[in-house]
Amino acid sequence: MMGYTVPAVLSVPAVVAVELLWLRTGLFRRPAYWISMVIVVAFQVPVDGWLTRLPDPIVRYNPDDMTGVRFPFDIPVEDYLFGFSLVTLTLLCWLRARKDTPA
Repeated sequence: MMGYTVPAVLSVPAVVAVELLWLRTGLFRRPAYWISMVIVVAFQVPVDGWLTRLPDPIVRYNPDDMTGVRFPFDIPVEDYLFGFSLVTLTLLCWLRARKDTPA
């Protein structure tokens, strides 16, 4: 499970820590952030489901590197963790860059 699950699980608290302990943008208090995350998941489910659908996925994962838990449409649960981390970190970097850019 080291190859995909552990980094996926660790990415979430790492990104949350970046926000809460370092950047402090207030992103998690913004309703627009949570609405955007719902939109991301709404698009992630059909696309990721199509890419990972068993028994003939387009994207293949080594089963030894994952929990094997898939929901829905055979989507590895680790994909949601990485999705949260990647989108959130991108938004945090964007907010930080905007703050550092002179008006």
